[in-house]
Amino acid sequence: MTRIAIAFAALLAAAVMALPAAAITDGELDGNGHPYVGLMVAQTAEGAPLWRCSGTLLSATVYLTVGHCTEAPAAHIEIFFSAGPVTTDPHYTSIAAGGTGCGNVAVTGYPCHGDVGGTPNTHPDFYDGPFYLHDAGVVVLDEAHPAPGGVYGVLPAEDALDSLKPRRSTTFTAVGYGLQKSFPDAAGWKDEAQRTRMLARPHLIQINRGIVGDFSLLLSNNANTGGTCFGDSGGPNFLGSSNVVAGITSFAVNYTCGGTGGVFRTDRANVLDWVNSFLD
Repeated sequence: MTRIAIAFAALLAAAVMALPAAAITDGELDGNGHPYVGLMVAQTAEGAPLWRCSGTLLSATVYLTVGHCTEAPAAHIEIFFSAGPVTTDPHYTSIAAGGTGCGNVAVTGYPCHGDVGGTPNTHPDFYDGPFYLHDAGVVVLDEAHPAPGGVYGVLPAEDALDSLKPRRSTTFTAVGYGLQKSFPDAAGWKDEAQRTRMLARPHLIQINRGIVGDFSLLLSNNANTGGTCFGDSGGPNFLGSSNVVAGITSFAVNYTCGGTGGVFRTDRANVLDWVNSFLD
């Protein structure tokens, strides 16, 4: 998410800041490891780019992300599956800078035209409370985009994560296109923001208690395990080294993405029922 979007973030329980999250920090290049994970750009009905996030193909036509990446005024999504860096089309100039944005027919790449487009859908309960309580979104693709090798992300069984224990051996594989490093606004010029698919291997810090309740996970985010940051929102957190999307990157607890990262759980019945309605 952009820093403008971050400014509208809510407060999590116990007065902990919950910032829509978003890139992999202290991670490694993913290369072709997860070609079914893509970079998405939300656009208005007029085609103006809004923000970028990450997400996972669950089928050739269904892409899973978070609700704060599909919420209004997003009306259309463009998705890029390159391992990156995904560079801005040289013909693109933002409307704010006096250009025509995606209205320029010469623009054929980022941020206007990806490998496939689609329609955003946000969890029906998303707007009823703080964003992190029902932070699920789905993009239904305009046309089928089969993943290489036919491998996709898969959803966990209902309440499957309840058996997990917070320990270093309970690991995840976080994948996304977010910032590699984030600094406070005064030093924001030092941010490292290549749009490259990267991965980290955080471990479980908190589940079913504390600030995450029964709807999220708190994972490590440090130099040893890596973690997620702004731009990784919606990206998958696979259980171990599997392709099971245990959760989707949802929030950060500070502006430098250090310490821990919040992941919205995909194993709750209301989430599974809603996402599976698109797969069915």
